[in-house]
Amino acid sequence: MDLIEMNPSETLAWMSDYHCPPYITLAHSFHAPEGWLIENRTLKQYALQYVLNGMAEYPVAGGSYVTVKGDLLFHRPGEQHSIRTVENHPYVCISIVFHFGQTSFPLDELFQDRHHLGNFTGQPIERKLGEIVQLYSHPGLDRQLKCQGLLMQVLAEASQGKGQEEANAGGASNHAKLILLKNYLITHYHQEVRHSDLEGVTGLSRNHMILIFKKTFGMTPMQFLTWVRIQKAKELAIQTDLSVSEIARNVGYSDVHTFGKMFKKNTGSSLTQFCNTLTTDYLNTRPRIIPLAEENQGYDEP
Repeated sequence: MDLIEMNPSETLAWMSDYHCPPYITLAHSFHAPEGWLIENRTLKQYALQYVLNGMAEYPVAGGSYVTVKGDLLFHRPGEQHSIRTVENHPYVCISIVFHFGQTSFPLDELFQDRHHLGNFTGQPIERKLGEIVQLYSHPGLDRQLKCQGLLMQVLAEASQGKGQEEANAGGASNHAKLILLKNYLITHYHQEVRHSDLEGVTGLSRNHMILIFKKTFGMTPMQFLTWVRIQKAKELAIQTDLSVSEIARNVGYSDVHTFGKMFKKNTGSSLTQFCNTLTTDYLNTRPRIIPLAEENQGYDEP
């Protein structure tokens, strides 16, 4: 039975080792093949997605996150989400799907409206998620009880992640600063972005920031910004009737010719050609991504 597709109440008859919430309907690790994706899925249960290795784009409930090793994502019942792998990057993750049956559990009090719960590389949460997967694969009352206990610990510890990051902002690790920088670029892709802005966000020098960002994410900050703009431009081309010049403005380019050169250099075709190749089947297919241009592509000057 595919328990994760069911309403919570429908799963209980199939979960003989569970006698109280939380009810875990899926706990596994997954190594995604090249080009794998989930597009616009909606579950009736809660889900945690933890990145063990690699990188993936994770649109959820109108927002979008580019997740990397250590990132923990959360979504609620009824929230539409997608998972899109990135060309030339692996994606290995842990997925935990669960519900509380008829019990009203205040997860919104723990997480408010957050989907990205933090980055937990090398922290106890990572180990506990791995233990849940191992125990879940061997049914039995004792193992399921341990899974339930570990899941509640993960939820409690993940709820504290943001507060701890804010409290320690002055002495945050480089990795935490890079996550902050990555989310800044995702949020401000439609604006003019300069390296001086990014230095202000992270408190890191330009050269050091570029070096460690590329080492962590496989591209420089400006390459990542270009990648985000390309994905947003494709989304607008598919989902709206905006003209090319309007799309250019929406993704941060006041000059449509500059936008056109950037798009063609990084994808191998113009946006108009991209639109002309769209078919009904294409909407369920991951867009092809070409390696990005050099770090200074865009507004920032050397």
